Amino acid sequence: MATTENRRAFDVEGVDYPDIKRGGILEIETTREITAAEHALGFWPAIRQYPQATFWSMFFCLAVVMAGYDAQIITSFYALPAFQHKYGGIVSGGKYEVSAPWQTALGMGNPIGQILGALASGYPLEKFGRRWTLAICCLWSIALVFVQFFATSIGMLCAGEILGGLAYGFYVVIAPTYSSEICPLALRGFLTTSVNLAFVVGQFVAQGVAAGLETRLDEWAYKAPFALQWLWPVIILAGLPFAPESPYWLVRQNRKQDARRALVKLSSSRNPPDIDQVLLGIEQTDLLEMELEATSSYRDCFRGVHLTRTEISIMVYLIQVIGGNPLIAYATYFFEQAGLNPSDAFNMGVGNTALGFVGTVTSWPLMNYFGFGRRAIYNTGMVFMTLLLFIIGFLSIPTNNRGAVWAMATLMDIWTFTYQMTVGPICFVIISEISATRLRSKTIAIATAVQAAATIVTTVAMPYMLNTEEANWGGKAGFLFGGISFLCLVWCHLRLPESRGRTFEELDILFQRRIPARQFKNFDLLGEREISRVE
Repeated sequence: MATTENRRAFDVEGVDYPDIKRGGILEIETTREITAAEHALGFWPAIRQYPQATFWSMFFCLAVVMAGYDAQIITSFYALPAFQHKYGGIVSGGKYEVSAPWQTALGMGNPIGQILGALASGYPLEKFGRRWTLAICCLWSIALVFVQFFATSIGMLCAGEILGGLAYGFYVVIAPTYSSEICPLALRGFLTTSVNLAFVVGQFVAQGVAAGLETRLDEWAYKAPFALQWLWPVIILAGLPFAPESPYWLVRQNRKQDARRALVKLSSSRNPPDIDQVLLGIEQTDLLEMELEATSSYRDCFRGVHLTRTEISIMVYLIQVIGGNPLIAYATYFFEQAGLNPSDAFNMGVGNTALGFVGTVTSWPLMNYFGFGRRAIYNTGMVFMTLLLFIIGFLSIPTNNRGAVWAMATLMDIWTFTYQMTVGPICFVIISEISATRLRSKTIAIATAVQAAATIVTTVAMPYMLNTEEANWGGKAGFLFGGISFLCLVWCHLRLPESRGRTFEELDILFQRRIPARQFKNFDLLGEREISRVE
């Protein structure tokens, strides 16, 4: 339990906190007006009040662009003639192809690094904050791009991918954590989906670069894409000195005045919110979690109600991989193996990632204009994605049918659009909202590590599924991912709660009261006086 000293440390000057715990009953009378104001704040008024928060959230997402770019560019190289000639061997028909084992080894570099980086991110994020941790990671990325660029063997390239992936593990934890901690409730969905948009932008740039260099037969066909990776960390390092730190992190460090200054920098000078009230809400949320005995260790992520919150974060992120996403990562190679010539395959790959960009942007009005909830969008996407995967599988049954090949390629693009409009971006909203603020970076790190571990499994399996010298499944992989996607849909229906329109304090209380997932949407907390009971 929080001690008197704890409470005194979080007191706002001039504000007398009532005891939050009275006879075993948790009350939010202190923040009732703050919570009601958060609910009443609309999207565009929030943009006008927090323009700097919107900018800095998207700025931090530039780091995720690097993660999406690196993962996509490596798989695109498998269909790049210059890369095939350099590192591949001759297969049937006189074609060059990188062997399945080496495809597996190269593809595993990014996810292995992400696992290690994500799990290692917890301590520095809490010790040094979001800004300094990101700066150190950018310097690491710059150094490791040198290894990739000057690699003299495919083994050296693999080492560069693994070591470079350590920073990517940090990036995909830092960006959603920071975005969720600097914005008001009305912007949370919009800004956290920008993490997915950053992934898509990275993939799109990688596909475009690979397609543009597809006809080159010299080493610059694959060296130039590596060199482009120096651009992003340099831009980030130039802007970080001006970025405000997370006010939630500053409050946990007992740096209340710094937290207040950060909130001032994140908001508009012409149309500011009530900074003292916002700061009070942040401190009260932190105090509530202290009362609920939420500390900030990895072990606490698996204790009590936090186990449920960790499960949800893991599953919504894991579904991105096991529900069919590997076909996106291998889109260009998949199209080529399905029967398209290399030029058409690269063009379809670029179109695939472009649709992903449009899909992610489409998710914004779904959340903010039409008002659909996270659960509704995510589950609807799962239904359509599952159906499309089975249709792709059935279309692959006829052999040597060029019409069926183009139909599969088109359905892959439709699947990508659906995924990037629903499951892809909404995942980052959910993992940024569901976890307790004191455990957020560690919960996201765990979910990232599990997702990356699943990526390793699919990275091992996918080349053997698609490679002409191995299983040569082609579109039949749709049956496997369709079946897995159906099971995931069942889990979503039973276990995924609705977090739209809930402050972090409200979510703490709903989970503490063990409200069933399907009742989150309509449960009225503001209409009650007694909010929750400590168990």
